[in-house]
Amino acid sequence: MRILLTGCAGFIGFHTAKALEARGHAVTGVDNVNDYYDQSLKQARLSALGTGFDVRKIDIAEPETVQSLFDEVQPEVVVHLAAQAGVRHSLKQPFAYAHSNLLGHLSILEGCRHTPSVRHLVYASSSSVYGDTSTAPFREDDVSDEPVSLYAATKRADELMSHSYAKLYGLKQIGLRLFTVYGRWGRPDMAYWIFTEKVFKGEPIHLFNQGQMRRDMTHVDDVVRGICATVDTPPHFEEGHSPHRIYNVGNNRPVELLRLVDLIESACGRPAQRVLEGMPPGDVLETYADISRFQADYDYAPATPIEDGIADFVDWYRERYVRSELSLEG
Repeated sequence: MRILLTGCAGFIGFHTAKALEARGHAVTGVDNVNDYYDQSLKQARLSALGTGFDVRKIDIAEPETVQSLFDEVQPEVVVHLAAQAGVRHSLKQPFAYAHSNLLGHLSILEGCRHTPSVRHLVYASSSSVYGDTSTAPFREDDVSDEPVSLYAATKRADELMSHSYAKLYGLKQIGLRLFTVYGRWGRPDMAYWIFTEKVFKGEPIHLFNQGQMRRDMTHVDDVVRGICATVDTPPHFEEGHSPHRIYNVGNNRPVELLRLVDLIESACGRPAQRVLEGMPPGDVLETYADISRFQADYDYAPATPIEDGIADFVDWYRERYVRSELSLEG
């Protein structure tokens, strides 16, 4: 199957590219390799995909360029994972989010609409669309119109744009609300990465809301299995309903922030210096996915315990960063 994958140099995109190729699909990857975080990490991911992987350095917010790529590739399924990520960064660089997440998503929708070969679109949304709700676990039908960050607002806007294209043009789509994805080759701006880095360096870690927060941390392998399932199995939509379905993709087991630190300490083999702080703007106390809809439709079942996932990440981090630094010092 011909697949167009955006965000292939990103954390989830990289793992998804590997999995799709392993399934025998012909994958064309798209990424602009921006400098939101260390570009050498993104380049290393691309190198790990191999020289035979077809990657195009394209800004998805350029609609004419995107349409030209669609015309060339004639994809059968589009997996749209590219986005400007980061809740707190959206407070500093709001226009980057409008550019990548709004105009970029619209460009992909238009590319799908004008390319008859496209069977359906799978795109990444976020658990952040639920806002700071006190109702848990979060269900897809819950009201999600009070985002507490611009990042969340753009991801919810993407869902609404997708719904309109489904209604107007019959474009079949699956939106996946991803819950705190973690794992090797991850993002350096994520808490688990920052904590691991600081523990190894002997630097203090800052725990917001006095550490009284919970996240439904989901291992990247589980997320990728969910993405691949939506690629391989054509979506089914009830007659008379818009061909647009949204699913939570989470672990369904929220982890206390203090418990996360305990696990990182254990895996690193050294203690953390903990600094307790207040609640920052744009953040939420808890994320907790109800995954029953995804389980019913795609037989989705997360399989990676947090203990194993964190230990695996720390092993990867130690090999890539800690040992390399020690060898340079030696």
